Amino acid sequence: MKSFFESKGFRELLRIVLAVTIGLALGFIITLFVSKDPVGAYKSFLLGPISRLNRIGDWLEESLTLILLGLVICIVFGASQWYIGVEGQMVLGAMAAGCVALYVPVPPLPRIILAFLAAMLVGALWGLIPALLKAYYNANELVTSLMMNTVALKVFEYILKTFIMTPKSRSISSELIEKPFRLPTFIPNLPFLQGIREIWMKQTSVTVMVYIVIAAVIIVYYLLYKTPFGYELRTVGLNTKFAHYGGINVKRTIIMSILVSGLVAGLAGAHLTLAIHNKIISNMTSGLGFEGINIAILAGNNPLGVPIAGLLYGYLRAGSDVMERSSDVSRELVFVIQAMVLLLVTAERLLPTIQKRVADIKENNENGTNGKPDVKNVKEGDSHVA
Repeated sequence: MKSFFESKGFRELLRIVLAVTIGLALGFIITLFVSKDPVGAYKSFLLGPISRLNRIGDWLEESLTLILLGLVICIVFGASQWYIGVEGQMVLGAMAAGCVALYVPVPPLPRIILAFLAAMLVGALWGLIPALLKAYYNANELVTSLMMNTVALKVFEYILKTFIMTPKSRSISSELIEKPFRLPTFIPNLPFLQGIREIWMKQTSVTVMVYIVIAAVIIVYYLLYKTPFGYELRTVGLNTKFAHYGGINVKRTIIMSILVSGLVAGLAGAHLTLAIHNKIISNMTSGLGFEGINIAILAGNNPLGVPIAGLLYGYLRAGSDVMERSSDVSRELVFVIQAMVLLLVTAERLLPTIQKRVADIKENNENGTNGKPDVKNVKEGDSHVA
C-alpha cells in the first residue's frame, strides 16, 4: 500500500485532483461576483449532468467523442508531432460515414461496418498530406495541419450543400439516417434488461460506441507500449537523432503516427453521424477536435488516463450547458475553469522543461557551441513535447 501512495501514478492523480479542486474553487469565487444566485448556479453546474437520465446520456455521449480525440493526440504527441489536424479528419470521416449510411444499398449491419471503415480510411488519408510534408520536407506540421483543417471544413460544406442537402430541407443538412442504419444502444437486447433498455433508448443516445471506445483505449495503449511500432514512435518522440542512429526509419514513423491517429479521428466522426446527430449537418464538430489536446494533457499523454480525463472534461462541458439554461451564468465561466485546471496541471511539467532548456543553452554557450544543441549531451528521456 505504501508503494502505491509513493508511485508516480498516484502523484499524477493527486495533482490532477488538486488542480480540478482549485479550478472549481476559483470558478465559484468568480460566480459570486456575476450571479444573483451563485450557490444555485454552481449547484446546477456541479450536479446538473447527473440530475436526469437524459443529462447523464448527454454527458456520456460527448465524453465518448472526447476520449477518442484524446487518444488521437496521445498518438501524435507520443512521436512529438504537434499535429492538430484532428478537426479536419473528424469532419470528413463523419461525412464519409454518413454517405455510406445514407446511400450504400446493403443490409444494416454491413452498412454500419462499411460506414466505420469509410470514416477511418478518409480520416487517415486526409492526414497523409501533412504527414508527407513533415517527413520529406520538414514542413511544420502545426501550420500544415491547421491549413488542412480549413480546407477540410470548406470541402465538407461544399459537398454537403451541392450534393447531399435536399432541396426541401430547411437547414443545411442531409436527410435523417434511418434507424436500422444507426448505432444501437449499448444495453443488450435480453429479456431481463428490456425495461432498462427501453428507458435508455427513449431518453439517451448512448450506443455500442461505449464498447468500441473501450476497445480503442486498449488497442492504442497496447500499440504504443507493447509493440515495436510503439517503441519506435516513442523513441522518435524522445530523441529524433538517437532514433535515426539506432536504425529507426524516422520518416516512416512520423507518417504512420499521423495515419494511425487519423483512423481514430475517423471513428470519432462516425460516432457524431451514426449516434449523436443521425445525419450530416453543417458545423457538426464545432471545434471539438481541438479539445483532444486538453484531454491528452490532463491524461499525461497516457492512453489509460484518457477515459478518466475525457469523462471529467465531458462533465464540465455538460455542466456548463445545464448551468447556462437554468441560471444567469453563461457557459463562458466553464472556459475559465477549464483554463485554470489546464494551467495548474501543465505548470509542473512546463517549469522544469523551461529551466532545463535554459540550462542547456547556457552550457552550450560556455562550451562554444553558439546555442546549438550538443548531440553528445542529449539524454534518451528528453522529449520535444512538454
